[in-house]
Amino acid sequence: MRFKPRPFAGPVPFKCLHCLDCCRGRHVYLTLKDIEGIARKGHDPQDFVTFSIEGNQIRFVLTVREWDLGCVFHDLETGKCRIHDVNPIICRIYPFMVSKKPLGIQGEKPFEYKGKKLWLYYDEGCPGIKAEEPETVISPEEIAELGLEFERELEGTDLEGLAELIERLEGDGYD
Repeated sequence: MRFKPRPFAGPVPFKCLHCLDCCRGRHVYLTLKDIEGIARKGHDPQDFVTFSIEGNQIRFVLTVREWDLGCVFHDLETGKCRIHDVNPIICRIYPFMVSKKPLGIQGEKPFEYKGKKLWLYYDEGCPGIKAEEPETVISPEEIAELGLEFERELEGTDLEGLAELIERLEGDGYD
């Protein structure tokens, strides 16, 4: 299932139902902060970081299993994430989305946050959106903040930074 965007303008009840859609067939960008957090939990970056070349930039993405395109940290027995407490920013944003420009969806409006104009969406295909017994209520401000954090972190994520991070991790004994 692909992302079916709907404008996100007010608080939305949410409960992860472990449907697994978000853990399969997605391109999950990683920041250096994401990689460091996962590595410090005992996972070797060589086992979970894949490179993607986009134009003249190298991006780091979460590795997927070849046989089902599922995330390498998705536990097949429980349906849960094995790194949930340190999962990447993108995973914390989903099933929501932050954009710098409108997508052309009926009813969308810009959301002003910290001097930035953003367009926020949620995935109407996610069964946890507007769940009957929600675990939490997600606000546009929370998602906007995560979106801005992701943007800041991604800007500083490059090959040189990854090399420095791996060297630092090895020096700290996380190899």
